[in-house]
Amino acid sequence: LLCLCGSAGCAHYQLGTEGKLAFSTLYIEPVENKSLLPQARAILATQIREAFERDGRVQLVNSAESADATLQTTIRDYHRDVASVLENDTGLARKYTLTLGVVCTLKNNRTGTILFADRPIAADREAFTDGGSLHLSQLQSEYQVLPLLAEALARKVTHSVLDVW
Repeated sequence: LLCLCGSAGCAHYQLGTEGKLAFSTLYIEPVENKSLLPQARAILATQIREAFERDGRVQLVNSAESADATLQTTIRDYHRDVASVLENDTGLARKYTLTLGVVCTLKNNRTGTILFADRPIAADREAFTDGGSLHLSQLQSEYQVLPLLAEALARKVTHSVLDVW
């Protein structure tokens, strides 16, 4: 009796979601940068494309004319917050929390409707400085963290676009 009840409970279980996307092909416009971080544009654009390719739910195309939908991404925010300081000198930061923020707009090219507009998405990562020159150490740590920050942000953009809302 227990096995019969257990198997009946799982009879209708299915992996994944039943929701269907309104599009099957996507054009990703070049990332626009309105922040003070010039190197972020190329890194973020690459990470976003790779995230969509890894996911595989939509096919990426090279022009808006051949796509069912178009994604516009604009980098709007890049800032750092002090996360920890030296015990003996609270003016010297040892760890920063870096935040990269974008706004995204997704447009259905077939109907001309905006699926979402100026949706804010942000990601955070920590950067650590070493005992050397704090200014150079900070710049180097931020430079090293930027690809990881862009990858985390790209995952969030992908989920925002592909998760059925």
